[in-house]
Amino acid sequence: MDAFSFFEKFPTELSVIEYFIKVRYTDKKEAVCPHCGSVGRTSHRKDMPRVFQCNSCNNSFSVFKDTIFEKSDTDLRKWFYAIHLMLNSKKGISGYQLQREIKVTYKTAWRMLKKIREAMSNEELALFQEISEIDETYVGGKPRKQAKKDRDDDDDMPSSGNKRGRGTNKTPVIGIVNRALNKVVAKVAELNEQGQKLSGKQLIAFIKETVESDSTIYSDEFKGYNQVSKHGYKHEKVDHAREFAYGSVHTNSIESFWAVLKRGIVGIYHHVSTKYLQLYVNEFAFRWNNRDSENLFGLVISGFY
Repeated sequence: MDAFSFFEKFPTELSVIEYFIKVRYTDKKEAVCPHCGSVGRTSHRKDMPRVFQCNSCNNSFSVFKDTIFEKSDTDLRKWFYAIHLMLNSKKGISGYQLQREIKVTYKTAWRMLKKIREAMSNEELALFQEISEIDETYVGGKPRKQAKKDRDDDDDMPSSGNKRGRGTNKTPVIGIVNRALNKVVAKVAELNEQGQKLSGKQLIAFIKETVESDSTIYSDEFKGYNQVSKHGYKHEKVDHAREFAYGSVHTNSIESFWAVLKRGIVGIYHHVSTKYLQLYVNEFAFRWNNRDSENLFGLVISGFY
């Protein structure tokens, strides 16, 4: 949906409310009165568009009950336009940019983006089958040259304060792309009990959460994947020191996702704290998984409840 289509679809706040009701209360989903528990006994008040009236107990309640919109003072069209901007930006939109676009405070813009990412995080995927690719990446600042005064006098080579790849101080993220569905699941890897950032047990646990047993897993030569075949999976590896692909065995799809994720973080967000990194990863995964969807906007709205 482009900007012109957005403003044609949502010219007023009433159009936003009616769209939300249509998305939330479809088919067998009926409004439940929070006062008496009656189902399907409500009516939309025309004099107060944000309110449902219960015909059983004669009480009223918000159309946006139990959603972020219920107690928000921010204009509903601004909320919807923020969602539109986030979905149409392949690499995301920063809080400062959203602040300028919809004329709110930075604190409000940041909170809105956080809530939208939480809605995107509610996507549920079935266990992957057939062939899936697994890989890991490391998110954080670019490697910096160590100042000469901080190095040993006999060290003539420039040293990196934060080296690349495995062994870095950056935060690891594990990802799996299913080839049949072209869907991705990615998860931030936290330190285990031994203080390791990325252990074989963590990788196996993530695979079991994401991929159905007896499926095929493609990976690189990282030793953390050595036990995959012992847990009910068919496992094939490609040696990246020699080649990018060994026939159909490669991890190009998951690496394409990493490219979009990293360009977004470096180019748009610049820095993401580990505390909120999973939300940002979920944002990029949601856009990747639903890039061909004709109801992308509705999927995000349904994630709010």
